[in-house]
Parts: sequence; C-alpha cells; structure tokens
Amino acid sequence: MKFTRRDRRDLRLFLWLSLGASVISACFGYAVSTAGNTPRPPLSGAFHGVLTSLMIATPIILFELRSRRPGFLRRLRRLPLVAYFSLKVLFYSVVIIGSLLVMRPSIDVVFRSSLVFSIAMAVFVNLVIEMGGLLGYGTLKGLLTGRYVQPKREQRVFLLIDMKDSTGLAERLGPIRFHELLNEFFRDVSDAAFETRAEIHKYVGDEAILTWIAAKALADGDCLTCPFIARDVIAANGERYRRRFGVVPAFRASLHCGEIVAGEIGDVRREIAYVGDTLNVAARLLDAAKARSRDILVSADLLKLMALPSDLRAEPLPTLTVRGRNAPLEIFSLERASSPPP
Repeated sequence: MKFTRRDRRDLRLFLWLSLGASVISACFGYAVSTAGNTPRPPLSGAFHGVLTSLMIATPIILFELRSRRPGFLRRLRRLPLVAYFSLKVLFYSVVIIGSLLVMRPSIDVVFRSSLVFSIAMAVFVNLVIEMGGLLGYGTLKGLLTGRYVQPKREQRVFLLIDMKDSTGLAERLGPIRFHELLNEFFRDVSDAAFETRAEIHKYVGDEAILTWIAAKALADGDCLTCPFIARDVIAANGERYRRRFGVVPAFRASLHCGEIVAGEIGDVRREIAYVGDTLNVAARLLDAAKARSRDILVSADLLKLMALPSDLRAEPLPTLTVRGRNAPLEIFSLERASSPPP
C-alpha cells in the first residue's frame, strides 16, 4: 500500500501527540506515586503513568485522525451533532475508565485524580486536532509561535483551483448535495496539497487557495505538479462521485508567484492573511483560463524561476493585460507532456 504524505503527516502528529501525552502523564504519575491505597516508588509511578497514557491516548488519537479519512469513522461525522457527540463521549468513557481500571483496580483518590487528568488530556488532544483541522496546522503553528505577529514580507507561490460549472451543479443537485460534492472535491484537493507539501490557505466558495513558501516550491517543481495530482485523485475517485452525485467534478487552476506581506489579522476571529498584488494576479490568471478555455495557466514569472518537470509541457499564450502592471503578463498553458494539444 502506498504511504502518502498525508499518511506521514498523520503519523508525525500521532507520534508527537503520543509523546507529549506520555511525558505529561509520566510527570503526573511521578507526582501521585506515593498517594492512594497502593503507593509505589516515584520512578515506578512515572512508568505507570506512561503505560496508562499509551492505553488511553493511542485509541483516542487514532479515532480522531481516522475520522477525518474516508471510511466508516468519517461517515459517523455525518450524524446529527448530538448523536455523534454522544458516541464520542461513550467511546472516550469506555477507553478512559476501562484503561484506568486495568492499570489501577482500586477506586481511590489517585484513581479519581487520574480520571480528571485523563479527561483533561483527552480534551486537550481534541482541541489540538480540531484547531489544526479548522485553521490548518501550518496556520496554527504560526499563530502559536507568533511568527506573524509583526507583518513580514515573503516570496510565495499561489495555486488557485476553481470547480468548473459550479452554478449549474448547484442548480441540478440542490444546495445540500452540492455542499457534499464540494466537500468531497476539497478533500481530494487536500490530498494533492499533502502530496506536494502545500498549505491550504482558505476555501472561498467553490475555490481553494493553496500556497508554498517560494524557496520550497521552486526546489522540486511540486507546485506545478499539484493540479495534475489533484486531477488524478479526482479521477481515481470517479466511481464514488458518479455513484453519489452523477458527475465527476473538473476544475480550472492558475499558478503565480511573487512577494506578499503575511501577518495576523482580525480581533474576534484571527487568521494569517496574505496581502499583495500576487494573489490578485493569480485571480486574473484564473479568469483568463475560463475566457481562453484552458484548464491550467501559469505565469512566466513562475516558470522563469524553476525547471519545468519532464512530464509537463508549457504552451505560450498571448500576453495578459493586468491592471496595475506596467507590462503585459506572459502566460503559459500547462499540460502533461503526453496530452495532445487542445
């Protein structure tokens, strides 16, 4: 079975969360080792805390990570919130109480303290995973470390992916089923983002905005292959789309690079915003892709900075006039080398 970058990301997250929970649990076990009906040496208490953490944290972290991947657990998330929450509480209760009873059969002051501690740790793990899923782990890391408290200039590559005929699909499927289609579409785009180490900046309607720090993106050409990987993932899931929605979605995309200013923005709701002409130019490229009946457009500004992957070809197109730029923008249509010219 192929081990994808998403799999590796989930494995890293699992290991770091498990390690963090084990260290904190070891400290807790060390602190309460001499209390309760069966006191033990402090080092033994710390080891006992690690074992208890592994018994509790492992199934909980796996449950949370797998519930975001295709399969039975993710289908549970479609249940009404009360039903899904009740199932999670039941699962957590069985894991926590069952593990504590195995490790410490006597219900004493240490057992009760361990129960409260385990619940707090489970809430913390959930908070990290939910916040990471909501904001993106790159954004969450940036907010926690304060990297963008002060705005800073960065060279970035942006990829905009826009679903074709979204208005027609919404009218045909209705708002609920179209939302489900859009969700599945964005999940497949996310797989391509993971495979090419892109950050998912945000979703805007039927459009996904992906970004890379330029130095990383230009080194191996991942940013140019990303839309083709997304196309492959969608095609591989074509039967699932046809069965659920009667259609396999397609998209247009645009790629551009340049300087932006990145910084935290907002008060009640904070996020990392990218400000600058680079995103505006990428949006104009996306409009041009539709107007010129092309699927993937890339600016010459980006192509000049990197070697074109051997399996891709770039066809020059008439220049694009962009408001605010002194010179017209050179653009190219990007295709697989084996694809026939349009």
